[in-house]
Amino acid sequence: MNSLLLLIPLAIILGLIGLGAFLWALRAGQFDDLDGAAHRILLDDEPGPNKPRRREP
Repeated sequence: MNSLLLLIPLAIILGLIGLGAFLWALRAGQFDDLDGAAHRILLDDEPGPNKPRRREP
């Protein structure tokens, strides 16, 4: 019974810390562009001035 007096407030505090971290990430714009990275990996990069073009056989 004594352990519940410690564990319940500890669980509430950890839950509030997790909620605070989520709200901070939400306000910082962490979840604004969820599809951008998924689409970017499929697109070919444009060759820059220092990148040689790949030769097709």
